[in-house]
Amino acid sequence: MNAERDARDGGAAPAAPVSAAGDRTDGVTDEVAEGVAKVRELGSRAPGFIKASRPLHLSWQVGVFVVGFAVVVAGIIMLPLPGPGWLVIFGGMAIWATEFVWAQLVLRWTRRKVTEAAQRALDPKVRRRNIILTSIGLVIIAVLVGIYVWKFGITMPWKIHE
Repeated sequence: MNAERDARDGGAAPAAPVSAAGDRTDGVTDEVAEGVAKVRELGSRAPGFIKASRPLHLSWQVGVFVVGFAVVVAGIIMLPLPGPGWLVIFGGMAIWATEFVWAQLVLRWTRRKVTEAAQRALDPKVRRRNIILTSIGLVIIAVLVGIYVWKFGITMPWKIHE
């Protein structure tokens, strides 16, 4: 199920040589080394004794999938109902990401897109546009509510005067 898991089970990679000044002597920059470290993060995070046994690891993956699926379904149910639907869905994806590479990649993509959207939202031009559009929308809603109240008045669905 996890191709990266097999490559990682061979043991830890040897440490890169470091000079007396603390610089790497293998010609690899720290940014590249961090990127390689991130790639190594992909795959199963199950304890070693579970990964050592194929049937135990498979049952572990099934358990993680079932728990993650239950949490994602609960989040989907919460979307139209009161509750933190999207937060619960991403929680279920995080549970899946502890074991499955595809979920880790989806979470990385989502995190990247959310960060990009947050940066765009902080742009002064975008903020000004959003404030203007929100103000126009609120004015339109206020006018429509005013027309409705002027035409039909305010009537309560229950009879208070009785």
